[in-house]
Amino acid sequence: MTQIAVLTPDPADPSYAGQWPGVLERLSQALAKAGVTARPTPWTDHVADAGGLAAFPLILPVVAWGYHRDHERWMAACRTWIEAGLPFANPASVLAWNSDKAYLGRLADKGVPIPATIWSEAVDDAVVTAAFAETGASQLVVKPTVSGGAWRTLRLSPGDALSDPPVGRAMIQPYLPAIETEGETSLLFFGGRFSHAVRKRPVNGDFRIQVQFGGLYEPIEPPAEALVLAERVLAAIDEPLLYARIDMTRDGGHWVLMEAELIEPDFYLAYAPDGGAAFARAVRERLG
Repeated sequence: MTQIAVLTPDPADPSYAGQWPGVLERLSQALAKAGVTARPTPWTDHVADAGGLAAFPLILPVVAWGYHRDHERWMAACRTWIEAGLPFANPASVLAWNSDKAYLGRLADKGVPIPATIWSEAVDDAVVTAAFAETGASQLVVKPTVSGGAWRTLRLSPGDALSDPPVGRAMIQPYLPAIETEGETSLLFFGGRFSHAVRKRPVNGDFRIQVQFGGLYEPIEPPAEALVLAERVLAAIDEPLLYARIDMTRDGGHWVLMEAELIEPDFYLAYAPDGGAAFARAVRERLG
């Protein structure tokens, strides 16, 4: 069995303690069938010194949840891993830039459709009021550019008080009603090949589709237009990606990119028809 490293959350952060072990177990089961053993190790153990990872032929950061709460240390770790030339998949340089959603603006500059977005260095009542005036939206979504799992993400109507607003740079978008009706569609790619798709919808009255907020998930065959957009996103990124989760929804009649998750996405292997064999095959190919 070939042993690889899988980065896991900071042990001092209990936020995901009840969730990530199950995700790691699904990953480990899929990998074991391909002759690969996953050895978990907290990403926070390797920030200043990459020596503890040097012996592994491959390092997957796919359970490094919570990095967004300690972004400065995450960026320091990425610099350490880049300088050490470690065999990360996805590359450590990707782990750095993909941790800040400002990358969506760069993809938009390359022609990838995203929701109308206002980028702001900070958020206060005046900024939100101006955003309502500029967009004409009846509701806005405000979130930090460094975020995860709907952390400090707000849905606001005109006149709503800012409660626990984003700190630092933020993005403001009109709320897309399709989130409640059609949901968000995630397309999973391993080794550049499409694997499976999952539709995620919030519970009634909410807008957050994450499982910790009761999000409802189901496997689907993605519409052809969604697959075309996902492949367009990957072409625009043009990096040697082992895995990618491309999240999108409809804005009116058009598909738009919500996020390209390239660091620690849940692959939803429980909904993959092959149980994760495509993921394991991509890992084995990278090792080979």
